[in-house]
Amino acid sequence: MTATTDVTRTDGGFSAQTADELRASLRGDLVGPQDRAYDEARKVYNGMIDRRPAAIIRCADVADVIAAVGLARDEGLDLSVRGGSHSVPGFGTNDGGIVCDLSGMRGTRVDPERRTVRAEGGCTWGDLDHATHAFGLATTGGIISTTGIAGLTLGGGIGHLARGHGLSCDNLISADVVTADGQLVTASEDKNADLFWALRGGGGNFGVVTSLEYRLHPVGEIYGGPIFYPVDRAGELMCFYRDFIAQAPEQLGAFFAFQVAPPLPFIPEDRHGETMCLIVACWSGPIEEGEQAVKPLLDAAPVVAQHVGPMPYPALNGAFDALLPPGLQHYWKADFVRELSDDAIAAHVEHGPRVPCVEATVHVYPIDGACHRVASDATAFAYRDARFACVIAGMWPDPAHNERNIAWVRDYWQAIHPHSELGGYVNFMSGDDQDRIRDNYRGNYDRLVEVKRRYDPENLFRMNQNIAPAG
Repeated sequence: MTATTDVTRTDGGFSAQTADELRASLRGDLVGPQDRAYDEARKVYNGMIDRRPAAIIRCADVADVIAAVGLARDEGLDLSVRGGSHSVPGFGTNDGGIVCDLSGMRGTRVDPERRTVRAEGGCTWGDLDHATHAFGLATTGGIISTTGIAGLTLGGGIGHLARGHGLSCDNLISADVVTADGQLVTASEDKNADLFWALRGGGGNFGVVTSLEYRLHPVGEIYGGPIFYPVDRAGELMCFYRDFIAQAPEQLGAFFAFQVAPPLPFIPEDRHGETMCLIVACWSGPIEEGEQAVKPLLDAAPVVAQHVGPMPYPALNGAFDALLPPGLQHYWKADFVRELSDDAIAAHVEHGPRVPCVEATVHVYPIDGACHRVASDATAFAYRDARFACVIAGMWPDPAHNERNIAWVRDYWQAIHPHSELGGYVNFMSGDDQDRIRDNYRGNYDRLVEVKRRYDPENLFRMNQNIAPAG
């Protein structure tokens, strides 16, 4: 346990007596501004975010989560919920409020017969992949293994397996949720069905999700990896990719990207630091069919370098972790795309090669296949007719470069947005995208407002891409 902290000496968020009483009741830790662990505890993944909450409650169990929610509610303080802390706008922290940190709650339990897994809300995709891979099973996750499962799933959940197995939220069977009034409820098709509907794409607007139960699929070894091409072939390659992926078997996940070549062993040393385009492939069907399934991507344009072959699925899902450590500066923009038109491709070809550094990237994810077999109003994730989700992910190490790199992201987005849908994927949104919230949910927005009114009428859970209960 940490030493007693007089929280009022630094921020006035709540009394020292309240802090002492709460600390004595917790199984986890309460970290305040006077604690030595405070500066480390308040950090989030985006190094651009530097905030000073009144307290970080490192929850050990559901009882601690209920205590954190109660403290924020009763004291009228901002409440941030943190899992993997990957939120680009820094919603996992705040100034002067409470952080409910779930990162210590990372238990998993796999049922190989039912092909399900129950995982606590602080788990990352690395945790979940590790647990399920032992049984040759997986579900759709992201592409960075340090991302929290809860945040990704609540926003929808786009990843390598989406074409074949749907979004992460499509594989959610149930969730345990601490609501604003401090109650623990289970949300599923049979219990609190309105809440379950909203959780599948509506973000963290409705409560603290303390555990999630997923449907699993037989995915152990996959065939795939990154393929790098000369950037001057980007236009023809994007046209090929657009047409190819529309007809490809659903077991093939493949996203297009712009990327400065990192210093990896399989990339020729004299090409390190060169801007390229690439496709990252993931064949999750029979492994013996993988080489043939990926071959068209290797034949589509001259290949500078590739690292394609059979590998464990968790290896691909964590392949980019080292390139994107915590502490980078982050600013992103995103859109859904129904048709990747020739004009849209021209805009990408103009701006994509200007990617400013090795950490920054642009990804075009396919979200067809199994994603399209779910009705647009069956979950809160509304863009079931979109074929792609595009993200311009500005990431760089030096704050001195913030202005020019943010300008690159904004200029790029302004060029492609006229060729895109009005809304984008909420997990890719930045802090200045709140005015897009209705567009991000289209016809599902008004129903989300009604669910918000029922479960969080005072908008306690507002540190997010917020769905206000007043509409």
